[in-house]
Parts: sequence; structure tokens; C-alpha cells
Amino acid sequence: MPNERQLTDGPGGRILTNANVWSPDGEWIVFDTRSDVAGERFDGTRIQAVNSRTNEVRTVYESRNGAYCGVATWHPKQSRIIFIHGPENPTPEWSYGAPRRQGVIVEFEKRTTEPFDGRDLVPPFTPGALRGGSHVHVFSPDGGKISFTYEDHYLTKHDREVDGREINLRNVGVGVPAGLVRVGRGHPRNADGTYFCVLVSKTTAHPKPGSDEISKAFEEGWIDHRTLAFQGHVVTAKGETIAEVFAVDLPDDLRAVGDGPLQGTESRRPFPPKGTRQRRLTYTADRKDPGLQGPRHWLRCAPDGSRIAFLMKDDAGVPQLWTVSPAGGTPSQLTRTPAGIASAFTWNADGSLLAFVCDGRIAVADAGTGAIRFLTEPGPQAEAPRPEACVFSPDGKRIAFVRRRSGSNQIHVVDV
Repeated sequence: MPNERQLTDGPGGRILTNANVWSPDGEWIVFDTRSDVAGERFDGTRIQAVNSRTNEVRTVYESRNGAYCGVATWHPKQSRIIFIHGPENPTPEWSYGAPRRQGVIVEFEKRTTEPFDGRDLVPPFTPGALRGGSHVHVFSPDGGKISFTYEDHYLTKHDREVDGREINLRNVGVGVPAGLVRVGRGHPRNADGTYFCVLVSKTTAHPKPGSDEISKAFEEGWIDHRTLAFQGHVVTAKGETIAEVFAVDLPDDLRAVGDGPLQGTESRRPFPPKGTRQRRLTYTADRKDPGLQGPRHWLRCAPDGSRIAFLMKDDAGVPQLWTVSPAGGTPSQLTRTPAGIASAFTWNADGSLLAFVCDGRIAVADAGTGAIRFLTEPGPQAEAPRPEACVFSPDGKRIAFVRRRSGSNQIHVVDV
């Protein structure tokens, strides 16, 4: 059985993000310190990293003035980490929440920081800035862009659509380093950003049944540096809301204005840039268990861009790994395990394996045959690997995950 090591110990919270937690050289694993087991309570105040060989733990960033931070991911080539930052000096009107958070980038060695996304809450708004909160920031494979999910604070004051006035819906956005985005100080929560940020998905509050319209875009993953895959909520002809696989092709210039202002208006959310193309890839409404299902997971594409992996139930109602081409077509079932896939997952660097939790153990599946190999021993359910993350190292030789030990989450690695 391959070697498993516990890297951290002692009390405290430790949560891994679902991807990109390893430094480019494979030496460090970044995590946050949210206190609850699943990380659903956003109350961590430190971003930390543990050395995968020496077990040294470093505090990379510590929040101040009542703010919280978490959900950290690494740049694929540089010593830079991006994470979510909640409001400093929070108030009842401006506490942590989906529409009230931002990304912060920290340089690992120097500990210097910069704001990722600007925020402008005063009309007519600022191109390149957002009007709400960004979440789960992930660098593109070449490191040149950052994807995120987004919710619009300005539209949260509306609880229904009237006279063309939109309501807040979750969308997918992308930021590019195009110089400082300066925002006026007309609101105390306005802020400058170092990336030019836009929304790239298109949603509507009331999708037409049986159409490709979506009410929510979420759990995205890069296909390559110009294309993102994401889950989209559609409404079937029977009136059921299910998640399907979508892709969005990005234009060369994310600053080019399309059908409306990139910064949005007082009644409309930000519009995607000119040349953005949203495509539906899966049509599963007629299946016994339609739509993507299973534990919460993010779409992940093979390193060569050939297949997008996701979870969907088989005919027996068991969550399995499936793949679909970025061009669309019939999904292909990869795994056939009676125990089911029980976590988020990642690909290794050469695209030959996928890692996940199955039957209370860390496992890998052969990307060609679907054959499963277990890497850890069975153990008490209370100490089973957590479902939030199962992340390959850059060289594909190790997998990082979290176990519960003596009442606290601990970072573990196992050799492949």
C-alpha cells in the first residue's frame, strides 16, 4: 500500500480548496483555517502553508479588523496565492456574504499583497470593476487569467424582476492583469483592483423550459487558457431544475464592449465582453437521474483539453465519474464502482489518472479504462478522507487531502 503521511497536527481548523493547492515546485500545500469540519463557516483568519517534506507550517497571510479569509489556490508557475477576503470592520449591513467578498493575491516569500478585483457600488460604475463579491479564484493553466464565481451586491436590493430590472444570480467571471482599475470613492466599500474583471456567463432568472437558458453558472474549471467549463442550471421541459455542463469561449480582448456595458447598469448585471460564446455541452433530461449529481464538485478538464470530467449518477443511482468532449456530444461513463465517487476530484499532470475519495479511501481511476486503485487503508468513518478536496501534486506523484484526527482536520499526503 502506498505511503500516507500526516503533515499537520494539533488543534485548529484546516481546509483545502478543491484544486491548485500545491506550490509549482510541489514543496508547499496551502490551506485556510476555517473552524468547522466542512469549511462552511467562513471564520478563518489565516492563510497557511505546510511543507510537504519537512512539515514546517508558515502563516502566509493573517486578516485584520474583523475580516475573515479562506479558499486559497496557487499560481501554476509563480510563488503567488489568491484567496477570498471578507470585509474589514464588518457591520450588520456589510458583513461577510456571497455579494460582499473580494480576492486578494499574496506573494508567498515576500508576503506582499494586492487586491484582485475592484469594487464600485455607485452608478454609473467602473469598467473592469465588479459590483459585488468574487469566490473560488483559480488561475488559468498558463497563469494569465483568473476565474471566479460572482454575485452582485447592487442587485440584491431587488427581490424580483420588474420593468427589466434584474435580480442577483450567481455567474462566472474572469480577470486579467491589465493595469490598476481605479474606482471612485463614492461609497465607503468601493475599492481599486489590479485585475480587469468581467462576467463571461449569461443567466436569466426564469429560463424557458427545455431551452439552453440558465439561471445559475457555477463550479467552473479551465479547459485551456481561453475556454472555461461550468455547471449551469437549466429547466427541463417537465419543469425540473437540473445542472448541465456548459462551456464559454473567451475573446482575445476581454475589454471589448459587447451587447451592453461591461460594468452593467443600475438595472442590469455586467454584460459579457464582445465575442464571448456560451455553449451547452450535455443534455441529460431524459435520463433516469438527470443532471450532474453527487457530492459538490467543480468541473475539471484533462490537461490536454480533450475531456471534461464531472459526476453523474449511473442507472443504479450511484454517482460516477463521466466525461464529455469540450465540443459536446454523448457523455461517457468512466467509473463503475458500487461505492460511488464521494468527493471532488483532480487529474494528474499527464491526464492518465483522476484522484477522489471512494469507499472511505483515497483512490485513483485509470483515465482510459476507469479501473480503480485504492491508495489508503480502510479506517473509522470519523477519520475518512474529507470530500472537499483530493488534489494531485504538480508532478502527479502525491495527492493532498484532509482527514479528521483527534477532533481536528489535518492535512495528509499519499504517494501515488
